[in-house]
Amino acid sequence: MALLSPLLPFIRSDLSLTYTEVGGLLFAYNIAYGVSQLPAGWLADRIGPRVMLTIGVAGVAFAGLLIGLSPNYIVLALFLVILGLMGGGYHPAASPLVSASVKPEHRGTALGLHQIGGTGSFFLAPLVAAGIASALGWRGTFLAISIPTIAFGIILYVLLGRLKSAGAARKGAAEAAAAPSGPVDMRRLSAFVALGIASMVLVYSSLQFVPLYAVDRLGASEEWGGALLSIAFLGGLFGGPLGGWLSDLLGRVPVIIAVGLVAGPAIFFLNQVSLGFGLYAVLLIMGTAMHVGMPVVESYIIRHVSAQRRSTVLGIYYMGSRGGPAITLLLGYLLDKYGFYATYSGVAVVLSLITLVCAGLLWGKRG
Repeated sequence: MALLSPLLPFIRSDLSLTYTEVGGLLFAYNIAYGVSQLPAGWLADRIGPRVMLTIGVAGVAFAGLLIGLSPNYIVLALFLVILGLMGGGYHPAASPLVSASVKPEHRGTALGLHQIGGTGSFFLAPLVAAGIASALGWRGTFLAISIPTIAFGIILYVLLGRLKSAGAARKGAAEAAAAPSGPVDMRRLSAFVALGIASMVLVYSSLQFVPLYAVDRLGASEEWGGALLSIAFLGGLFGGPLGGWLSDLLGRVPVIIAVGLVAGPAIFFLNQVSLGFGLYAVLLIMGTAMHVGMPVVESYIIRHVSAQRRSTVLGIYYMGSRGGPAITLLLGYLLDKYGFYATYSGVAVVLSLITLVCAGLLWGKRG
């Protein structure tokens, strides 16, 4: 799932795409990935997390094989939809299992540590993709990565069955899940989730165009443009655990507000740097801020929402945060019409305004 963005310079050159058409590819994947989160949570409660986790690994890899065989733009977009649908089952099944395995006061830290696995893939994928694509092309890269991932998905299914970990953890979730600390304040809950979604969507959407920005505006090669994303996701390797730890220590509200206050200006400063240390620093800050917020929102929902509604609210958050980057279709149009400077500046202003509004609604409690 992490291969698409770093391979965009290769795909764009091969298929002769505009920024709007590139945004269409990102839209096809992201909208399917987001929409699938809500029914995936419902399915996980009925057929068990073992099946959903396997689909989230082996199913995604099978979709990657199809992408590697796609002959044109339309078929590629269709297979990206399948990729998104297959990937939607992972988070609604995994996060409740993780949160049920630890004490409530350590929940944020545990969710942050769990995040390292996926972030590690997004860190490695641009580096691996750049190397393979220079030899095999973007189609060969999808094929080469998908085959071992299918094998891993099968192994995961067998291991989960032998250890009976999925069933035990699901039972533990029902028994150990803590009740909300008080009546749900819908205004504060809505503001918190909205800020978490906005920071994730606007930072991630901006990052998805960074390879093309580096190639077209900063003069990077296609390989180096794709590899740059690894710098952003390097921040995720420590950003997730850091965010979970800080939320357990300081409270969730101050941390999520800080994420928005840092991420908005960071997007704007993409326009102010050249290819070199300045760009690397901005990408690292953006990636760290984005990943700090993820476990904070998950732990806030788990703490403040009853067990009966928790999966639904988590599904809404995942649907918004994972499907929201479908605004890349709009960003691609804006890039074609107004260019990178105006588009990135506009995104930065929007995120900063959303942060200030939500901060006013959340101010006064640590969460």
